[in-house]
Amino acid sequence: MTHPNTTGPTVLSDYTVRPVTVDGATKTVYVAGSGPAVVLMPEMPGISPDVVRFADWIRDAGFTVYLPSLFGTDGAYPTAKGEAVARRACVSVEFRAFAGGGTSPVVTWLRGLAREAHQDCGGPGVGAIGLCFTGNFALTMTLEPSVIAPVVNHPSLPLDDPAGLEISDEDALAIRDRFARDGLTALAYRFDNDTWCTGQRFAAYRSLLGDGFDGRVIPGECANPNPPPFFRDVVGCPHSVVTAHLVDQAGHPTLQARDEILNFLTERLCPMGGYTAYP
Repeated sequence: MTHPNTTGPTVLSDYTVRPVTVDGATKTVYVAGSGPAVVLMPEMPGISPDVVRFADWIRDAGFTVYLPSLFGTDGAYPTAKGEAVARRACVSVEFRAFAGGGTSPVVTWLRGLAREAHQDCGGPGVGAIGLCFTGNFALTMTLEPSVIAPVVNHPSLPLDDPAGLEISDEDALAIRDRFARDGLTALAYRFDNDTWCTGQRFAAYRSLLGDGFDGRVIPGECANPNPPPFFRDVVGCPHSVVTAHLVDQAGHPTLQARDEILNFLTERLCPMGGYTAYP
């Protein structure tokens, strides 16, 4: 159930604010655009202006973007103080930040959001994009039948196991079966020298999904050398391909990654055309 209003941070002034309730849990969701639905989950430490910029690009490509507030201060630039947000998230009952925890409970709420977004927007299904702390959630959201276009960006969980997937054994089998049954593909990105999302993690995804995992690796030397303080001082390596470490210059590998993601969404959510693909 949603109750839209129009009050939100300045950087999100173009977005409608909706409290969305799933199974008794209510969270704030920022919504903008028209067309098929795409759920864009924020990266740690929250919905930064860089995340909003990415959401704007999704909206402008012909989609209705749903941006749920899961942690941090909405619309704020990520400072080094964001480390406190990360620590709180790590011990929250909604997340499983460490190995052995299985699937994060918040994904149940996110599946409900995708289901509601599909009901609101129609079309063949919903896109789901995870970033960093939420990267893997886009994959586990595919247990909701409406989610047909998952994008897994630099997934960082579990924090203590570079080859871990933050998925329960039961969910991993169900996801593998869903991908095989419905011919799904997960598009994924990481920098080659990212210590939070390693090549071991991508190998584990590929082991689970086979050809259903399209993992793409970008040279770390291409990353924005002047990201916000949280990424410079806390993350400490190239990490956020389409947000904090993106370089908004024509032909740049990170901007090409953005375009590939928008095209991936267009191909799967707009099969009859009507929207302009990126070059």
